[in-house]
Amino acid sequence: MPSPPAWLGHSWLAPQYLGWLGQGLLLTAWLALLVCVLGTLLGIVLTALADSQHKAPRYVAQLFLTAHRNTPLMVQLLLWYFGMPSLLPESALMWLNAPHALALPFGLQLPWPSFEFLAALLALSCYGASFIAGELAAGLNAVPRGQREAAKALGLTALQAFRWVILPQALVIVRRPLLGQYTGIIKNTSLTMAIGVAELSYRSRQVESQTLLTFQAFAVATVLYLALILLWQLAGRSREPAWRGAR
Repeated sequence: MPSPPAWLGHSWLAPQYLGWLGQGLLLTAWLALLVCVLGTLLGIVLTALADSQHKAPRYVAQLFLTAHRNTPLMVQLLLWYFGMPSLLPESALMWLNAPHALALPFGLQLPWPSFEFLAALLALSCYGASFIAGELAAGLNAVPRGQREAAKALGLTALQAFRWVILPQALVIVRRPLLGQYTGIIKNTSLTMAIGVAELSYRSRQVESQTLLTFQAFAVATVLYLALILLWQLAGRSREPAWRGAR
C-alpha cells in the first residue's frame, strides 16, 4: 500500500497558535473594513474633483490617480512607513510610536493604533481609493446626462446635483465592481506584513517559524482568508435586492 503523505503524521497546530491566527484574522478584518470606508470616502472626493468644471481640481485628481495606480503597493507601503517619518519632527514621531489610549465612558479605554497600522491604513486607503474612483467614474458616465440637467433645472448646484442625484445612481450601477475592489483590499492587507503589521499573513509566518509546521500554518491561514472573503461577498450580495429597488 502507498504510504500516507508525510504531513499527516505531523502534529496539528496547538490552540495557542490557532489563537495567534485568530488574532491575525481579526486585525485583518478590522484593517480591511477601515480601508474600505476611508478608501470609498476618498474615492468619492477624487471622483468629485475629476468631475469638476474647473481645471485645477481635475489636475489634482489626475495626479493622485496616476501616482497611485502606476506604482506598486509595496513601494507605497514602504514610502509611508520608512519615508514619511523622516519628514516629521522628532517629537511627533516619538508621540506616534509611544503607547496611547483614548478614555471612554465606564472606565473603558481605546488603545491608539501602532505606527505600523497607521502607515498601512493610509497606504492601503490611498491605493484603494484610486481604483474605487475609477469604478465610480464609470458609474457616473453611465448615468444619463438628463439627470444632471434635471437637477440643475430644479435649482441644485453642481455639487448638490453630484451628491444627491448623480452619485447615488452611480453607486447602484457599480455595486458589483466595488465589491470586487473591496475583495482586493482584503487580499492586499497581506502585504502589510512587510512593515510589521501583525495581520493574518504575519501571524501565519510567526506560527510557522515557531512550530515548523509550514503546511498546517499556511493551510489554516488560507482557509481563514477564504472564509473572510466569502462572508464579505455574501454580505455584499445580500444587499442587491434593496439596490435593485432603488433604481
